[in-house]
Amino acid sequence: MNEAFVSGSDAHPLRWLLVDEAVMGERDVVVAACADIEGLFVDSPSTVGETTLLGCHPHPPLRRALDALAKGAGNPGGALYRRAIDVTVHSVGRNGRVNRLIDSHLRASVTRARPSALGADLVDVTLDGAIAEPMPSAARPIWDLWHAGGPTEPGLWAGLSAELRHHWSGAALAHHRADAPDKPAGRTYRLDGRHVTDIEGFYCAIGEAVNGPGGYFGWNGDALHDCARGGWGAAAPFRLVWHDAGVARTHLKARADGSPAEAGLDLILRWLAEDQIEVELG
Repeated sequence: MNEAFVSGSDAHPLRWLLVDEAVMGERDVVVAACADIEGLFVDSPSTVGETTLLGCHPHPPLRRALDALAKGAGNPGGALYRRAIDVTVHSVGRNGRVNRLIDSHLRASVTRARPSALGADLVDVTLDGAIAEPMPSAARPIWDLWHAGGPTEPGLWAGLSAELRHHWSGAALAHHRADAPDKPAGRTYRLDGRHVTDIEGFYCAIGEAVNGPGGYFGWNGDALHDCARGGWGAAAPFRLVWHDAGVARTHLKARADGSPAEAGLDLILRWLAEDQIEVELG
């Protein structure tokens, strides 16, 4: 989905959409909009067995599931399969723009519903399954930042752990404007390397070098190669001036097998060269 969606109140905006992503050629269907989701940000995913939609505005697919719950199993229209939903989670920015979360699939059935304290016309809905890839609770402020409009200055990720830097890049990917044209080939970009103390920091830094604060230009080796092929903000070949590259030289250590998860500086430089990105180390 890429259209704007505006709903909810100022006090409790409907920040999340559950979307049934239709087969190719058909329109996606909004199942519900809600103010919050218990189970989206958790610190022990293995202990989470259900998901609760808080301050939920049901759209027709969820209304049908709630109706089946009210009728009860064994009664006409109350069959258990009618309570099931199969959705992905999308965020809704303050400007109404909708962005799909990566790896946020939820397949579950409605088990409980109650009036919500967040609004007279809203309900809290509990489902019997967990979101496929929940995020740690410490990642919530990252999504709060993007909900408010996104980063307005570079380097706001610098104080984050490697895990949270990865989630920063995930938020940057989710909010990347795919309809924006690439800047032409032959340009020079400047990477601030002062905080590239891990591979996740490199992806944060190159994203901002190419696409500005909160920018995305890959979050693993394969994604970096994909971005360099075009459609992600910059057309290759281009030149990258990597300032303070000594920080990465000191901190990034490759495994013996060259695993991209812990790529060293030399491996990153080889990746960039393969993609026609000329690097000047500073």
